[in-house]
Amino acid sequence: MKDYKKIFKYMKPYTANLIAGLICLILVGITGLLIPWLFKFLIDDVLIAGNPIILNYIAAGAILLYLLKGIFNYAQKYLISGLSQHVIVDLRNDLYQHLQKLSLSFFERQRTGDLMSRITNDVNVIQTSLTTGLSNIVLQPIMVIGIVGFLIYIDWKLALVSFLIIPLVSVAISKFGFKMRSISTRIQNEMSNVTNILQETLSAVRIVKAFNNEDKEIKKFNRANDKTLEENLKGVQVEATITPVVEIIIAFGAAAFLWYGGHKVLRGEMTTGELITFIGYIGLLVSPINILSKSYNLMQKAVGASERIFRLLNVEEKVEEKENAVEMDTIQGRVDFKKVSFSYKESEKVLKDIDLTVRPDEMVALVGHSGAGKTTLVNLLPRFYDADQGEILIDGVNIKDVKINSLRKQIGIVPQETVLFKGTIAENIAYGAEQKSIKEIEVAARRANAHQFIMDFDRGYQTEVGERGVSLSGGQKQRISIARTLLTDHKILILDEATSSLDLQSEALIQEALERLMKDRTTFIIAHRLSTVINADKIIVLENGSIVEKGKHKALYDKKGYYYNLYKSQFKQG
Repeated sequence: MKDYKKIFKYMKPYTANLIAGLICLILVGITGLLIPWLFKFLIDDVLIAGNPIILNYIAAGAILLYLLKGIFNYAQKYLISGLSQHVIVDLRNDLYQHLQKLSLSFFERQRTGDLMSRITNDVNVIQTSLTTGLSNIVLQPIMVIGIVGFLIYIDWKLALVSFLIIPLVSVAISKFGFKMRSISTRIQNEMSNVTNILQETLSAVRIVKAFNNEDKEIKKFNRANDKTLEENLKGVQVEATITPVVEIIIAFGAAAFLWYGGHKVLRGEMTTGELITFIGYIGLLVSPINILSKSYNLMQKAVGASERIFRLLNVEEKVEEKENAVEMDTIQGRVDFKKVSFSYKESEKVLKDIDLTVRPDEMVALVGHSGAGKTTLVNLLPRFYDADQGEILIDGVNIKDVKINSLRKQIGIVPQETVLFKGTIAENIAYGAEQKSIKEIEVAARRANAHQFIMDFDRGYQTEVGERGVSLSGGQKQRISIARTLLTDHKILILDEATSSLDLQSEALIQEALERLMKDRTTFIIAHRLSTVINADKIIVLENGSIVEKGKHKALYDKKGYYYNLYKSQFKQG
């Protein structure tokens, strides 16, 4: 519940809307409570006493009360719904901003679908609770208190008889509400699973089709969907049960006071109009109690959703920036790793005492078996992770002493799997450099050997690439990625070379583009191809997180050590 209370902090900027909305809610309650009181005058003063003038006042009063109630009801819905919209947008923005600041290690352990579910499904549950639940939690107690006040005013003894049902109704609502909270948490977890499967299969649809696995994925999705259905049906069962239970309890109470109230009228202890009005208020009492029970269930769902949301917001896996961090100036490109160690888990070191110096404009090839630590080593340079021990220097400056944004502006990355975003080719090339002109974008594309194929499209640079670049070939996507890096003109380059799966023509074009890209840059290459290894100024051989050999190709090959064996078994096939 304490997590749900944090939602109210998001309401502070909109306090005026909240207060105005609550005032309108109170006025809705007051006007609604006055309407049944008109029946007392109608029966006692008009129908029984035969006074037609009062009938005119009653009719006019009814029109006025319904008109005012409608106006106040519109105002409260507009104000409170607007408040909830603002709160949800702020909350969703904070969630997304928080996710962007978390380290890569967090995302490596989390399912994308689960994170998406928290930002969409869980936030939507809270929005519903604010829009509907908040209004009812405020309005319905006003109605209950007002009705109880009128009942006591009419006849306190008869009111006491009717009040016997309230504790029973409260116990029933509390019991079912606790059940609903538990079920709601399970529903949200199952929805996360469904979202995750959906995200995974849609993003890998080519692989699914290539391996004829459509039926398997359909069955997996159906199983997850069925579990969601099962939990939702349990929730429906609880919600469907609580209303008749509450109504049965109220029915027994109503029977008791009708019997007692009828005898009071017969004895002349109360008027017919008072009894009818009393019955009207009792009937009116059923509605707010039922609405309160449903709203309580809704709030319990929101509590479960808020726990999941704030559990995510409380994650502190960030690469922290020093308070006195400075901007990194334009660099020459010298990189020093000094006794650097790193582990994803405390007991398992991925890198151990790495000592490495790379001079400006040098090309360094990182080789080794899968899991040797090649990718982890280059990921420490832009501070995707922070080393556990040791320090990394660029031009003699510790990378922890500079602002992260200014550090990453110095480092360009061409990943093995090219990532393109929904939008035009021009927008993808200019990603991270939106201020660049179309002429500068074209120059970068020409240097990346991408201009020709881009101009083959009807709309040229304004061609939509489709989600994740599905409308482009692997070689085309790779050249756009190279153009993107050329446009931003970084001094240090991290290249996860990925040309082995391309046709010879695409490979030749990309290799030529890469040579232009690497010129006058300090380059780290996670090597997959023989040509890269041979041409490197320095080859670093990693084994189990340690540097076991380093030097040029011929010297390492002639040494007939780790590199020689790796070259024979792996690179020669390239």
